[in-house]
Amino acid sequence: MNSLIRSAARCLRSGPSVYAPVRADGRVWSAPARFLCSAADLQKDLGQMVKKDKVVVFMKGTPAQPMCGFSNAVVQILRMHGVDNYAAYNVLEDQDLRQGVKDFSNWPTIPQVYFNGEFVGGCDILLQMHQNGDLVDELKKLGIQSALLDAEKESK
Repeated sequence: MNSLIRSAARCLRSGPSVYAPVRADGRVWSAPARFLCSAADLQKDLGQMVKKDKVVVFMKGTPAQPMCGFSNAVVQILRMHGVDNYAAYNVLEDQDLRQGVKDFSNWPTIPQVYFNGEFVGGCDILLQMHQNGDLVDELKKLGIQSALLDAEKESK
């Protein structure tokens, strides 16, 4: 029985947490909602995750509480452009997800940003796009009007 529990535990991956009143050692059990058991499943699931929302960010921490400066910078850039509705996945909750997304994108660092299922880059790329105005154009392609455009129009 214990080996079955350990095997199931190895298959847990990050995602929205589920809290169930199942007692394990007298405590309330919580676990991620998704279960994946192989690298191939993880890669397939990552492909679905990045396509599910227009903007997807794999980051350290959450948008409300980024856990590194680069993740915080991505959140702030998106916020400046008025992009508040996006999927964010905390890679600190699951080391397999953290490595899996690096393998999926062939990009060695976190955070990672995706637009319409396409890999954009990390913090440095998003910052460069913000600085040269490309981010406004890319958001427009997604049907998202940048808040910076609105602010620019109001100042004229």
